[in-house]
Amino acid sequence: MFGVRNRVTWWAVWQLLALLILFLASIGFVAGAVMRGMGVGSLAFLLLGVAGITLFGTGLLVSGGGMLARRPVLELSAAGVRRPARWPLPRGAGRTLPWTDVSAIAALRRGVPGGRKGELDYVVFLPTAELAEMARTAERPQLVALTMRDVPATAEAVRWCFVVERGWDATLPQIVKQARRRRPVPVIDRRTV
Repeated sequence: MFGVRNRVTWWAVWQLLALLILFLASIGFVAGAVMRGMGVGSLAFLLLGVAGITLFGTGLLVSGGGMLARRPVLELSAAGVRRPARWPLPRGAGRTLPWTDVSAIAALRRGVPGGRKGELDYVVFLPTAELAEMARTAERPQLVALTMRDVPATAEAVRWCFVVERGWDATLPQIVKQARRRRPVPVIDRRTV
């Protein structure tokens, strides 16, 4: 089995630290409200503190747990392409696309050069021959539709679309190579359109 995981990056560590600071500040809001006594201002601080503890505590738990769990974001096995469930969901909640249902693999690029996130690469495991033909012949706006959840014509492909994050421990060529080792399907590279 070939698994692709997110590496722990400085950005993720800073995000975790920011959530911790906000969580502690929320505890401070609750403590200040309790020490001050009951009043309108104290009640407002108490409600804000409880909301902050709930929201930032949940964020801290999910972010920290995800970093510690180190679950793969993509798995390629003899059975097919697997999208594992994110932590804290059970591992069995993931989805698998059997290799017999993969018509092609598309490599796409989406984004704005020089923008905040820049351009991102996507790998899409196409489950139908129609989607494969669309990926092969369509112009850029239709290609972008393969990565968007709210387009009904490409909804089947979006479930098997993966953003190749900069923090992944495998690159797009490595993922395609590993996929082709398991099943020789056509690769449609449309990153330069």
